[in-house]
Amino acid sequence: MKKVFVLLFVATSFHAASFSQDVTTLVNKVKAKLDKVNDYVAEGSMKTDVIFIKAPVGRVKVYYKKPNHFKLKRDGGISILPKGGVTVNMSTLVAGNDFVALASGDAVVNGTKVKVVKLLPTTDNSDVVLSTLYIDETNLLILKASTTTKENGSFEIEMTYGKYTAYSLPDKVIFSFNTKDYKMPKGVALEFDDEQKVTEAEKIKRKKGRVQINYSNYTINKGVDDSLFK
Repeated sequence: MKKVFVLLFVATSFHAASFSQDVTTLVNKVKAKLDKVNDYVAEGSMKTDVIFIKAPVGRVKVYYKKPNHFKLKRDGGISILPKGGVTVNMSTLVAGNDFVALASGDAVVNGTKVKVVKLLPTTDNSDVVLSTLYIDETNLLILKASTTTKENGSFEIEMTYGKYTAYSLPDKVIFSFNTKDYKMPKGVALEFDDEQKVTEAEKIKRKKGRVQINYSNYTINKGVDDSLFK
């Protein structure tokens, strides 16, 4: 009986280790595709849906440079994204090799079957506690990512790809976050309703913020000066 138990334990452990290696290989393939992009400048429009912030749809320009330089500039106003190193760039989520990848089953995102992979950082100084990636295995694309951090709460990113799929650069990004964890940028106009008139449903809605960026074009691997990130 003991021999049977030991054999089952060894077989199960071997299967789990093999499965872990499989998803690590998948994440590394996704990373290799993302690594084709050394830098880019992107243009588009940004819509902010945060109930206590007055921010019309505006034009944006986004700058990225390896390994983790990212900057978003909004014409005529301030960018409405949580502070603390949070970006809408997938390369930052899989940068380096300081993580353990764990298989977490299958799911469907916008009609596409995906592999669900959890990334656990192996360094103590990482602000990220856990990231969950929803990966299109056929095209090596991250369609959705959920991340929990130590200092900046939790956020979720959904990506839609088109013209720049070969570079894993999305046409549309939807960034959702908890407003209770939101660190307000300076200069943002606030617009609060009378608390006595706010319904319970509206109070619940206030807990979620949403930023949508629609990219119109990218300039890829043409060089981006470091001074732009200062």
